[in-house]
Amino acid sequence: MQIRFTRHAVQKSAVLKRHGISISRRRIIRAVEQPDLVDYTRLPLLIAQTNLDERRVLRVVYRIEKDAMVIITFYPGRKSQYEKEN
Repeated sequence: MQIRFTRHAVQKSAVLKRHGISISRRRIIRAVEQPDLVDYTRLPLLIAQTNLDERRVLRVVYRIEKDAMVIITFYPGRKSQYEKEN
């Protein structure tokens, strides 16, 4: 399945880099393809979650279209904030 990034997701990468957080496209794609957890509470949007480091998780918001997964946005979050969902 094809994976596309919205303009917002591309811009988000630049914003995070300015704040000292670098997350590669490969890492974002891996999070969607092999998530540790998927949050279905905001359907039709899905939120894939994987570990980013000891204290943080990577959350990727995306939707499924006919022929593609569309990455809408992504963000690092504190594990302590999201571990309740596990």
